[in-house]
Amino acid sequence: MPPRKNDVLQGTLALLVLKTLAARGALHGYAITQHIQQASAALLRVEEGSLYPALHRMEQEGLLAGSWSTTEKNRQARVYGLTAAGRKQLAQEQEAWVRLTDGVGRVLAFA
Repeated sequence: MPPRKNDVLQGTLALLVLKTLAARGALHGYAITQHIQQASAALLRVEEGSLYPALHRMEQEGLLAGSWSTTEKNRQARVYGLTAAGRKQLAQEQEAWVRLTDGVGRVLAFA
């Protein structure tokens, strides 16, 4: 049975969130999901039920700093930004992703 999109995404969600915040600066959850969807040409979609627990976990781990802010629609939203530990984790996760995709590519290309 092929994995569902969210099954594949589950292992990469932290990487995608960290990369999004590194590229775009502090964002609220909905903006994070929109960026991931747009940047992936709609190939990836992050569900709220996956995103918000991940954001809270990453904040507790010190990878993100959250604060309350008013959105452009005059609503209160929790905005998340990278910490120094988050930037370090991003570098480590990007390196691990490159190794993983290289290994998978080698297996797929093996004759």
